[in-house]
Amino acid sequence: MKFLSVRDLRGKSAQIWKELPDEREMIVTSNGRPIAILAAITEENLEESLSAFRSARAVEAVVSLQRRSVEKGTDKISLDEINAEIKSVREKRA
Repeated sequence: MKFLSVRDLRGKSAQIWKELPDEREMIVTSNGRPIAILAAITEENLEESLSAFRSARAVEAVVSLQRRSVEKGTDKISLDEINAEIKSVREKRA
């Protein structure tokens, strides 16, 4: 996987677009830190690629929520406690 800076992206964009299909993915960095992923796609696989990207983001969000739940200890709450919390919030809204 190739890393390139924002400066490279600005100054060498023609070369980057030429290399991207062979590289498949490139990581864009700013001040040495990753900020974006460039991925090679085609018109034919645009929707599939976008769907896969969104699915990966959703999985990442769920994993993050699970990790925070474990850190806070809320992963041990029973279903009855969850339902009671939901009921309490709904009653406050009414």
